[in-house]
Amino acid sequence: MAEEHLQVVFDTLVVVGPGLIGSSVLRRAKVHGHLARRLIAVDNSADVCARVMELGLADEATTDVVAAAAQADCVMLCVPVGAMGPVAAQVIPAMKPGAVLTDVGSTKVSVTEAILPSLRADVPYVPAHPMAGTEFSGPDAGLADLFENRWCLLTPLEATTPEALQQIRELWTRCGARLREMTPAHHDRVCAIVSHLPHLLAFTICGTADDLAEETRSEVLDLAASGFRDFTRIAASDPIMWRDIFLANREALLEMLGRFMEDAQAMARAIRWGDADYIVNKIERGREIRKSLIENRQA
Repeated sequence: MAEEHLQVVFDTLVVVGPGLIGSSVLRRAKVHGHLARRLIAVDNSADVCARVMELGLADEATTDVVAAAAQADCVMLCVPVGAMGPVAAQVIPAMKPGAVLTDVGSTKVSVTEAILPSLRADVPYVPAHPMAGTEFSGPDAGLADLFENRWCLLTPLEATTPEALQQIRELWTRCGARLREMTPAHHDRVCAIVSHLPHLLAFTICGTADDLAEETRSEVLDLAASGFRDFTRIAASDPIMWRDIFLANREALLEMLGRFMEDAQAMARAIRWGDADYIVNKIERGREIRKSLIENRQA
């Protein structure tokens, strides 16, 4: 079916938190026009709301999350994972029966556990996590094609209705994403290694460089090569968001960090004792992973 003949997925879509992810959804909806007929952005900052309207990202931008939720056919929570529970507790009582609640949180066990106590039987909830992003944040950072060929992981719950799941699947498909379903616990383990641990390492190595003696530190910053620059790009990410992610997914993250530290110690032993075969094997495995990412359109 031609794109211009597609019916909208939702009549009124409310995006709570028009940062990188939220504003990218709004941009996609504006550019393609088949996600929702009406777009409402919500932020607790009046300045952010004003900027959303300046950028033309929504039909309305407001600090009144309750009033916006009352108009919604779908409420998408795009706030830091630590704020999901409190915001959901404000939003859910105001929602119309049958309106769909969804989120974009990077951890799923903690987010679903935070939201479930407020959930109503007549408000279906579809947890989701679009695995796309940049180091930038705020409404100016969004991109209409941010989700193109990126994975969106859906973690439906036992009470999630098939109709609501299909609507959220359709929304993310129209955003350009590739979909996969899994349990919240499996999601958190997977993301601990592919996303959360790399960010932890990036923040840590930049901290290590910053703690060096001043003469060495200045050379690090002046002579930074591509490897260190790649770490600094990741380390430029929003600190509040990543603080919440690390704390919310602490068990899976600490498990993966422990395994990494064991592997790092094994590499240190190989370097110390001149085990060239071990070193080459590790490098070759890294090259293969990079090749697979490129083949899978994720690099």
